Amino acid sequence: MAKILVTGGTGFIGSHTVVELHNAGYEVLIVDDFSNSDPKILDQIQSIIGIRPDFINLDLCDEAKVKAFVTEHTDITGVIHFAAFKAVGESVQQPLKYYRNNFYSLLNLIGAFNSSTDFVFSSSCTVYGQPDVLPVTEEAPTKKAESPYGNTKQIAEEMLQEICAVSPALNVISLRYFNPVGAHHTALIGELPIGVPQNLVPFITQSAIGKRGPITVFGNDYNTPDGSAVRDYIHVVDLAKAHVAAIKRLEDKKAETNYEVFNLGTGKGSSVLQIIAAFEESTGEKLNYAIGPRREGDVEQVWGDVTKSTKDLGWTAALDINEMMLSAWNWEKYLKDNPF
Repeated sequence: MAKILVTGGTGFIGSHTVVELHNAGYEVLIVDDFSNSDPKILDQIQSIIGIRPDFINLDLCDEAKVKAFVTEHTDITGVIHFAAFKAVGESVQQPLKYYRNNFYSLLNLIGAFNSSTDFVFSSSCTVYGQPDVLPVTEEAPTKKAESPYGNTKQIAEEMLQEICAVSPALNVISLRYFNPVGAHHTALIGELPIGVPQNLVPFITQSAIGKRGPITVFGNDYNTPDGSAVRDYIHVVDLAKAHVAAIKRLEDKKAETNYEVFNLGTGKGSSVLQIIAAFEESTGEKLNYAIGPRREGDVEQVWGDVTKSTKDLGWTAALDINEMMLSAWNWEKYLKDNPF
């Protein structure tokens, strides 16, 4: 049985990926330091898959400890690297914190494996900025990041590509996510934002449950069908399954190069107002929202061309926005009765 190291495996996307790796027959080893997650997620994963995943509490910015860990665990066959700070607003206020954590953790891992492993990197569509052409393909030029967080993803991709160019035993797939939302169908794992959510869907669910006030739609004067900003939303379970597909591609050595990039989305955009309508339709809950001014740093619209992911990964997103909204709502209701 192949053994996959999942860093940040108790986080939102990481925890769902652990479940899907288990379902696909992999052995999983989680590394996390709970800097942006909760230890109870290990119990939740166990409730879903029936066994407790192996776990090690480790700060990946500690180079000596990372080297010792990798030396001890010689049976690891691949790595999925989620562990990173990810709050855009915080990154603007504390850029050093983001550059130190997101780069040190990545470089320490690659160094500990001596640039010789199968490696899936958690990247982001933020590298595209506001694309000149939609839908955006993997060949589109990257643009100056709007935040230090986005810049860490862009620079990390560049570093990995350059390391791969001189390290034939290192095989990397960078997955550029669009907007992950939703929760597992059991409602036992989902998104756990710290403090006030910076993303639309967790703010919607917290507003609907009474934890937050009215929702602000940041702008209704964009050049979009209803004036609100458009994004490509993807169900987190679909996203998790794409990571399994990426690991399998690396195992099968199907690529002509040892560095590849894939878009992960549905291939179509949904506006903020459409997401609000989908939530109301799928849950029966009415939302209190108001139109506000545009938010600095927001792009007008972006969604991805996923032709390459479909063709080469053999993966396609299956769950629609109503399923995304309903699962996110069920998770929010679970949290109300079972607070972390």
